[in-house]
Amino acid sequence: MFLTSDAMQRLLHLDTSLCILCNRIHQRRFLTAVLRACSRLGDGIFWYGLMLTLPLFAGWGGLRASVHLNLTGILCVLLYKYLKGRTVRPRPYVNNPDIKRVMAPLDQYSFPSGHTLHAVAFTLIALAHFPALWPLLVPFTLLVALSRPALGLHYPSDVLAGAAIGATIAGLNLVLWNYM
Repeated sequence: MFLTSDAMQRLLHLDTSLCILCNRIHQRRFLTAVLRACSRLGDGIFWYGLMLTLPLFAGWGGLRASVHLNLTGILCVLLYKYLKGRTVRPRPYVNNPDIKRVMAPLDQYSFPSGHTLHAVAFTLIALAHFPALWPLLVPFTLLVALSRPALGLHYPSDVLAGAAIGATIAGLNLVLWNYM
């Protein structure tokens, strides 16, 4: 099923309106600081830290989970870079002066949200190995996802697509991992 041009325009308008609404958070200094911190940690620092500490606290099971997270990360990066290079969607602050960029992006294009893609994939893989980590990982992943449109770096659809792609990569990866 293909969407008509009119339907596409309405979806883009909705996406932009939601982005503007999320972006208003920059008026609240404390929330902006929290989301900036989560976004920076989501650049990789949080996930690398998790991969390094799991073997220290969980021994061989932690090492196994870290290897799984690393392999997942490689798949995520390859697909993410491919999609960014194909879709070349401009960031929301480029297209709309009502959207304020609160921090610098890591790359030029918007679709999909790589932060969200990685956060969802890593969270699902880590929780498959260590379900007790959910009180740490789920809220962090949600904050990373929220940070992207709130900071003016992504449209909500970029975040939803990143989450769906991350979940798909993790799901397929878990199926393959269980056959090893």
